[in-house]
Amino acid sequence: MSIEKMWGVNFDFSTPLIMSIVNCTNDSFYADSRTWTAEYAVEKALQAEADGADIIDFGGESTRPGAEYVSEDEELARVLPVVEGFRRRSSLPISVDTRKATVAQAVLSAGANIINDVSAMEDDSGMARVCAAYGAYVVLMHKRGVPKTMQTAPYEVASFYKDVVSEVAAYLKTAAERSKDAGIASDRIILDPGVGFGKTVRDNIALIRGLVRLRALGYPVLIGLSRKTFIGHITGRNISDRLAGTLAANAIGMTNGANIIRVHDVKEHVDLIKVRHSLSL
Repeated sequence: MSIEKMWGVNFDFSTPLIMSIVNCTNDSFYADSRTWTAEYAVEKALQAEADGADIIDFGGESTRPGAEYVSEDEELARVLPVVEGFRRRSSLPISVDTRKATVAQAVLSAGANIINDVSAMEDDSGMARVCAAYGAYVVLMHKRGVPKTMQTAPYEVASFYKDVVSEVAAYLKTAAERSKDAGIASDRIILDPGVGFGKTVRDNIALIRGLVRLRALGYPVLIGLSRKTFIGHITGRNISDRLAGTLAANAIGMTNGANIIRVHDVKEHVDLIKVRHSLSL
């Protein structure tokens, strides 16, 4: 039996899905999302599943503003035992946030279903080939620069974007075409505008308002807004107090076309989706 048949999954994007963030790191921007052992990460993922998550997103390398690259060996040591441990105890779809083809191959072999690549498969030339071979879903995200410095340039250059929504849409359209050329099926492609990745507060707001233009490209859209800096700018709240702002932002994001919301707080977003659905009937 092939790996694809063993671990294959088909998503129904007709209603919003919740992707739970489980960071296998000790330096992610939100302290409550960090884990220090594989066992703790697996338990957090199982709790997220119990709370109603549709997908678990594991990551072994922080991509917060200012973060350094992590070596391939270190990333594998952080994330592979967690994927293996969770898969032994759950059949819930697994996403892994990585930019490295070797890491992608290892976690896909271990039971992951999605590769969430913040570089849209540009950082590693082998990534698309690996994802195509496994029939994996891929999340293609827009960013400018690298995590260490990506939030510096937008504030230093007045015209970093002339039309952020159009430019992000054009980039993601090209990334999707490049992925299909590498053998990835069109129904396995998910787009992410990369809120907070080389953008100002104004840029981030424009992207959330303009999600319908990204959906018009014909692919599902994922948004990662959870507790991010732009919410702090709007509300004046620190990271630990941004849940209400996150819920509001994700509600607008779903209304504007987001199919997947990537969050730290699963239970609260399950309630959000239930109430939103009931009031929309």
